Amino acid sequence: MTGAAVPGGGVDPEAVRPGSGGPVLVAFAGLPGVGKTTLAARVGVALRAPVLPVDPVERALHRYGLTGDVPGMAAYGAVAGLAEVQLGLGLSVVVDAVNPVASARGLWHDVAERAGVPLRVIEVHCGDEAEHRRRVDARPPEDGTWELTLRRRAEYEPLIGPRLVVDTAVAADPLPGILAYLS
Repeated sequence: MTGAAVPGGGVDPEAVRPGSGGPVLVAFAGLPGVGKTTLAARVGVALRAPVLPVDPVERALHRYGLTGDVPGMAAYGAVAGLAEVQLGLGLSVVVDAVNPVASARGLWHDVAERAGVPLRVIEVHCGDEAEHRRRVDARPPEDGTWELTLRRRAEYEPLIGPRLVVDTAVAADPLPGILAYLS
């Protein structure tokens, strides 16, 4: 895919041309505060694809006491079901999630396989720890704290397999490279 940058850091959706033509499942992964949600939204606009974030689903399930035996996995399962529906409609889908463990990531492999679409994983990190902390501290408390982020980092299982790694501490706009990876 190619896209033209517009003022304010967005992408002109009219300038985006499909690559191979079919839908794709894009799964973002990375710790809270690294910039996943921002990038997922920009990719969703560029692809004209729904963006399915796990965090608000997890919060909604928690409000109703529906967290299941494995905290967080219920939300991942719900988003995976929604992704499968959208892919079945012929749409690309962008998943915005921490994806901290192999079992969560495996959902996206399974969904892509069942839907017969390629899976593209984008692992986002912030290589500047002070900047990462600043971003986390600037978020609302319900989005987590720096201490919680450090705990999640300690539990984060290394991602294995094909993926694009994006460092949001680098000044260059990552979107053109992401779109090239997706085409």
